[in-house]
Amino acid sequence: MSAKFRQAPRRQRVRQALVLLSFLLFPITLNFLSPYLIVAGAAEGIITGSFILFGALFIGSLLFGRLWCGWICPGAGMAELTAPINGAPFRSTRADWIKWAIWAPWVLLIAALAIGAGGYRSVNPLFMTESGISVDEPVKYVVYFAVVGLFVSLALAFGRRAGCHTICWMAPFMILGRGLRNRLGLPALQLTTDPSACVRCTSCTSTCPMSLPVSALVQTGRIEHPECILCGTCADGCHKHAIRFAISRPASR
Repeated sequence: MSAKFRQAPRRQRVRQALVLLSFLLFPITLNFLSPYLIVAGAAEGIITGSFILFGALFIGSLLFGRLWCGWICPGAGMAELTAPINGAPFRSTRADWIKWAIWAPWVLLIAALAIGAGGYRSVNPLFMTESGISVDEPVKYVVYFAVVGLFVSLALAFGRRAGCHTICWMAPFMILGRGLRNRLGLPALQLTTDPSACVRCTSCTSTCPMSLPVSALVQTGRIEHPECILCGTCADGCHKHAIRFAISRPASR
């Protein structure tokens, strides 16, 4: 991986370093990404750190889409580490709906518990994380290794970023935010394309971490897909410079 890292474009080296650092910090940040703590907080009418983060991801996605998934998420760090072992594309597009089957009842449970508690009455970003460190006692290592083991196992068994496609409870917040942005026609960070410069080599498709049909999307003038994480791998690997980052409005329908 070190040789491949040195050969990668500078922007991708920065991105990979950021997500690997995020993964190393995961024992500290785990609770702030926790789907359980937001439930426990709702039952007591407390806005937790995970509530604040998930809300920020939704709001941030109006401008930045799923940039978090490509540049900051610790799960991306796990993906970078497992890709050299099984870098096969994740092919099951239907499996993308598994995360929605997880997310919808989870959000309904949060809402029901918050209503049952009489609404949110206080804010405590360090709820159940008083030390500021998520994994601060032996029993919490069980949760940590279970989460890491699940994402790593899925990637090793089914291909790159299989966990992101199937079980990520954070992705729907950003997908919904991105969809709202498109409906409102708001300017946002996107990957735009120049179809006339594309030679259809399909290298962008073969290297996409999310296994998207990037080459076909290039012909539409922008990389518009709910699973795009704006990692820029396609842009940095295109020798014809047919793909680039830009702040633009969604295409009119």
